Amino acid sequence: MTAIEIVATVLGLTNVYLIVRRNIWNYPFGLAMVILYAKIFYDYKLYSDALLQIYYVLIQFYGWWYWLRGRQADGLITVSRLAAAQRALTLGVIVVGSAGLGWVMATKTDASVPYWDAATTVMSLMAQFLLSRRCIENWVLWIAVDVLSIGIYTYKALYLTAGLYTVFLAMATWGLLAWLRAERQQSDPVEARAAAGA
Repeated sequence: MTAIEIVATVLGLTNVYLIVRRNIWNYPFGLAMVILYAKIFYDYKLYSDALLQIYYVLIQFYGWWYWLRGRQADGLITVSRLAAAQRALTLGVIVVGSAGLGWVMATKTDASVPYWDAATTVMSLMAQFLLSRRCIENWVLWIAVDVLSIGIYTYKALYLTAGLYTVFLAMATWGLLAWLRAERQQSDPVEARAAAGA
């Protein structure tokens, strides 16, 4: 456990809490967190995860911009769902991308657990993109990523990070439920008014 891992952990918890609350201020915390984790993962030879952090920096800016354009009167963002064909395409990209990236990491680098690391990387890419587009399905992918990541980080003795992902798993479950509730409120004005009065 290092000081940089502790700071990244605190930033990560704050970031996800604000995402669950559909609060746009999650983005500054997210940016700081991914910059720190890029260094951590590189130092621990989790190269797929380290590369992922570069993508996260870029998608944080995109998500920030997209969320600014999709807010309700109360300042919270609206949520949406993928169509069936989009879900199938997302799954296909995850399977093919995980196999391809895993093979590259297994044959071209000294990466530790290359296929598992690649799977979490590709799923995270898709989950973050869906999050930036305010799609509820992002939470399902984050739940899968968190379960796999807990195992990987425990294996690599990154116990604080494994603990963080255990909390992320609970928060992703909370996020899924909260966003499903928000979706119902968006489609039912009576429920929305009742929630606002609660």
